[in-house]
Amino acid sequence: MTAIVVALLIPFLGTTLGAAFVFFMKKEIPELPQKALLGFASGVMVAAAVWSLIIPALEMGEIGPVTLALLGGFAFLFLIDLATPHMHPKGGQEGPMSKLSRTTMLALAVTIHNFPEGMAVGVAIAGASSSQFSMAEALALSLGIAIQNVPEGAIISMPLRSAGNSRLKAFGVGTLSGVVEPIGGALVILLASFATKAMPYLLSFAAGAMLYVVIEELIPEASQGKHSNLGTIGFALGFALMMVLDQVPLTFGADL
Repeated sequence: MTAIVVALLIPFLGTTLGAAFVFFMKKEIPELPQKALLGFASGVMVAAAVWSLIIPALEMGEIGPVTLALLGGFAFLFLIDLATPHMHPKGGQEGPMSKLSRTTMLALAVTIHNFPEGMAVGVAIAGASSSQFSMAEALALSLGIAIQNVPEGAIISMPLRSAGNSRLKAFGVGTLSGVVEPIGGALVILLASFATKAMPYLLSFAAGAMLYVVIEELIPEASQGKHSNLGTIGFALGFALMMVLDQVPLTFGADL
């Protein structure tokens, strides 16, 4: 039970850490480290989607339904993007309620996209609980998502501070954007106990949702403008780290 709670909360702690940047930095994150962090986050997410979600899904299910579930994850986030007013980190405004402030839409965008990340952790935990793969793998996925949540938390809190809000308020809003992750994970765990046969498709669906976030949000921001090579380097490092976390046995997972 302790391992489950820890795995659910680790991504939320990553968002909280990122939001806390507002207490140590006067304005927004400088462009160069921001691009490196976004690229790093992209690499972590892609590796997590492949090794911790898609590959286990293919081992447990058939290629056709798993592929459809993957596309379903993409479609789910795409429809949310169309139906919900928000602003991407790259600054492009979308959605019917254009009168919302940039920082409000940005916070809403990150909050929306945090939910499938929480789902992914919940799916991994449910799979570990049913012995379909290990709790160590679930913890590795949780840690990887937490790493990419750090820049997301900062992306919310820093603009809020620049807009004139207090540091405490900016930190609070940034932190609250991550609350949906443990909620989404817990909901999936509860539902998965009644639908263990659907586990490979839940894994693949979560992977599709995560990959959509990377392609639509993180990579464009990391690669636009000058110094885009920093985003590429960050991607390579993030991908390699998540690959190692997933493949190296984490024996502490069984003891939590």
